[in-house]
Amino acid sequence: MTSSSSFSQDSKRFEHSHPEGFRADALMEEDVAWSHEIDGERDGDQFDRSDRAALRRVVGLSTELEDVTEVEYRQLRLERVVLVGVWTSGTVQDAENSLAELAALAETAGALVLDGVTQRRDKPDAATYIGSGKAEELRDIVVDTGADTVICDGELSPGQLIHLEDVVKVKVIDRTALILDIFAQHAKSREGKAQVALAQMQYMLPRLRGWGQSLSRQMGGGKGGGLATRGPGETKIETDRRRIREKMAKMRREIADMKTGREIKRQERKRHKVPSVAIAGYTNAGKSSLLNRLTGAGVLVENALFATLDPTVRRAETPSGRLYTLADTVGFVRHLPHHLVEAFRSTMEEVGESDLILHVVDGSHPFPEEQLAAVREVVRDVGATDVPEIVVINKADAADPLTLQRLLRVEKRSIAVSARTGQGIEELLALIDNELPRPSVEIEALVPYTHGKLVARAHDEGEVISEEHTPEGTLLKVRVHEELAAELTPYVPAAAPAL
Repeated sequence: MTSSSSFSQDSKRFEHSHPEGFRADALMEEDVAWSHEIDGERDGDQFDRSDRAALRRVVGLSTELEDVTEVEYRQLRLERVVLVGVWTSGTVQDAENSLAELAALAETAGALVLDGVTQRRDKPDAATYIGSGKAEELRDIVVDTGADTVICDGELSPGQLIHLEDVVKVKVIDRTALILDIFAQHAKSREGKAQVALAQMQYMLPRLRGWGQSLSRQMGGGKGGGLATRGPGETKIETDRRRIREKMAKMRREIADMKTGREIKRQERKRHKVPSVAIAGYTNAGKSSLLNRLTGAGVLVENALFATLDPTVRRAETPSGRLYTLADTVGFVRHLPHHLVEAFRSTMEEVGESDLILHVVDGSHPFPEEQLAAVREVVRDVGATDVPEIVVINKADAADPLTLQRLLRVEKRSIAVSARTGQGIEELLALIDNELPRPSVEIEALVPYTHGKLVARAHDEGEVISEEHTPEGTLLKVRVHEELAAELTPYVPAAAPAL
């Protein structure tokens, strides 16, 4: 008791003599009682120690919903575009179809199409593509619709881009830039990204421009300098062009190295005499769907233009047991930019080096003949005109019967299929089996069991007509190439003696 009362008296004396120190000690106690004479002098609300250390939200700066019934809609703002085309040849329907395809390309790139106009001219205007008067009208359309981009259905020169932008006062791009943007979004593999980057730099190089002092030379001093305009260095645009050329050279070397790897694989297939089939066709015609149906490759399938860019090669087998490779190539489109054809030439060589082309066309398209013509133009550019072709009319389940009949009548080597439902796939496989080149030598050999590798090669590289297992070995009747026939010749059974 004595010690307790002594401690209490000491505490009171300490409190009166050191009020601030006692208050600080009290604040360290989590469960200290609130005192009016101590805590009432503080400003603001009082919190527990955990609340004092916590982060507090500032009222009015939080987007957190206070009521669960409220719904906050946040929509990504799409680029709002107006399409413009120059109609120089063909019918009005052709011009509208081309602009409709441009609209599909713009939507694939992530834009919102607000309006589209066409103009009939003998040739595009050299200055503003559509002429100065029509450019003013286009400016009014841009203002009325609130668009922030104009997309032209053609490849514009650098001068046309600058002059048209000066009139409409918004960004102007052409069909080539739009397709390059889609390719940049969809390229996944290292080679695909490098090819797209090379094509973009080829397109950008002649279109570099700058403003004001960014194009002036480095200022130089000294006697005779006049107004000091004789700069010893490069202009800004010259520096940019030099750097782009250096990057392009580096990209070409990288693509050449990747091309070497693909050529080695292709030579290995040729060495083993494995036939190859290339799937070519218009974009969104169903090439990847057909590859999945034929081989189960599991390639991305999407109802969008240029959904898959990276070539895919898969192993397949004909109904008769012959092995072959099936390669899916990049989709084609009307007026495919020559930059892309050049950059993707190594990839498109799969078409030129193949033994058979499956030319896939969208049977549900209103004008499939235009797709056929556009694809054949690109195939001709890559030098694959001598490769046999089978026209595969896809989406037969959604196509107009009259359109199917017209295509089947016009295209002699054609077949109607549906990659979605499987209609006509069996007939297509049989047609591939008939059209693929067959080994030239037919031979019958009794191969000892100790030489089983020859039997395996006969199955992989040739066409087995009959096979029988005897006590002496495997009796094969096969159709093979000359090299394998020479290895099987020592095992050809001797002719039975005449009676």
